[in-house]
Amino acid sequence: MKTVAIFGAGGKLGRHALALLAARGWPVRALVHRTPVEGPGITSVRGSVTDPAAVEETVRGADIVVQLATTKEDADTFFDVSVKGTFHILEACRKEEVEQFLLLGGDAACGIWFYPQPIPIDENHPLTAYPGYYAFSKVMEETMAQQYAVQYGVPVAVLRSSWVFEGDDLLRHFSLLQNVNPAEPGHGFGEITDGILAFVKAGKEHIPILTNAQGTPLRRHIVHIDDVMQAFGLMLGNPAANGQTFNIAGPSPFDYRVAAGYLSEKLGLPTVEIRCPGYHPFEINITRACTALGYTPENDFFRMADRAIASRI
Repeated sequence: MKTVAIFGAGGKLGRHALALLAARGWPVRALVHRTPVEGPGITSVRGSVTDPAAVEETVRGADIVVQLATTKEDADTFFDVSVKGTFHILEACRKEEVEQFLLLGGDAACGIWFYPQPIPIDENHPLTAYPGYYAFSKVMEETMAQQYAVQYGVPVAVLRSSWVFEGDDLLRHFSLLQNVNPAEPGHGFGEITDGILAFVKAGKEHIPILTNAQGTPLRRHIVHIDDVMQAFGLMLGNPAANGQTFNIAGPSPFDYRVAAGYLSEKLGLPTVEIRCPGYHPFEINITRACTALGYTPENDFFRMADRAIASRI
C-alpha cells in the first residue's frame, strides 16, 4: 500500500492515472487547481503548483509523487506551471525523501520530426526541443529532475511518452478540415496549396498523406492511452524504474500513405497528398521499456484507427 501525490490529476492522463490507482486501492493526494478531482481514497488539496506551500501540503506523507501537470503553447502559463511548478514539486520530494518521483515527459524533448532522425530515438538521444513553449518545457522538466537525482539523490523515474491518442483523436489528426492551421507547432500540415485551401473553404473532407519534400510518405510514432497506462503501472512504485528514463510508444511507427489508405477505405473519404518539407520521418526505440519493464504495447495504428472509428458510432 503506497500513498501517491499526483499533480495534474484532472487532465487527459491524470483521469486514467487515477483509475489505475483506484484499482490498486492506493490512497491519493491530488492538488486541485481548476478541475475537481473526487473519488474513494482521494484527498484533494486546493491550490496551484505555482504555490510552494500547496505543493508541500500535497506531497506531505506521500511515498510516490507523480508529475503530470503541464501546459501547451501558452506563453503566459507554461513557465510557471511546467518549469517553476516542477521545481516546487522536486523541492518537496527532496524534503520529504519520497520513494519515487515519476515524471510524465514527452518525445517533444527529443525534437521528433522537426529534425532529421537517421536512427530510432532512444533514451540516450540528446534533448533537442523543437520550436515552441511545450517542447522547451519538456526539456526543462527532464533536466531539472535529472539534476535533482544527481544533487540530492531524489529517486527519479521518467516516462517519456510519444503523442498520446484516445477516443477519436486519431480521426481528428487525419482530418484536413481540422489541421490546416492548429495552434501547436508540429500538429499541423505543411505546404497548403490553393487547391487544398479550396477543399477546406468548401468543407470537403480529405484524408491527408503527409510526405517529405521529395514526395516520400513520412513515418511517425504515436501511442494509445491504454499503452501509456500500462507503462505507468509498470513503473509506479517499481524501484527498478528509479534512475531510468523509458521511451513509451506504440508497437511500431506508421506510414502516412498506408495509414491514409486504410482510413480512406474505412471512412469512404478521398485522400490528398500534402508535402511537408520541414518535417522528417522518425521512430521511437522502446527496447529498454520492453526488456526492463516487460512493456508490451497492444495498439498499433490499425487497432487505434478501428477503435477511433468505433468511438464515433
